[in-house]
Amino acid sequence: MALIITDECINCDVCEPECPNEAISAGDEIYIIDPNKCTECVGHYNEPQCQQVCPVDCIPVDPKHIETEAQLMERYHQLTGQ
Repeated sequence: MALIITDECINCDVCEPECPNEAISAGDEIYIIDPNKCTECVGHYNEPQCQQVCPVDCIPVDPKHIETEAQLMERYHQLTGQ
């Protein structure tokens, strides 16, 4: 599963530098997460770091991108070349 940033985002800039896959970037109005880069921090951390630092709790699982932990680990390996 990839994560998504909802329109409750306040553009506080704390999530972007926390993403080890550089999946988070500034969108037109709010930050966005690239589902092709998001691994929910699988392979890097035990929990999604963006969710941990978000002060308004606006980063839920994206229901359009449901994936298993094995799929997320495979993406981690593809992104990191490991």
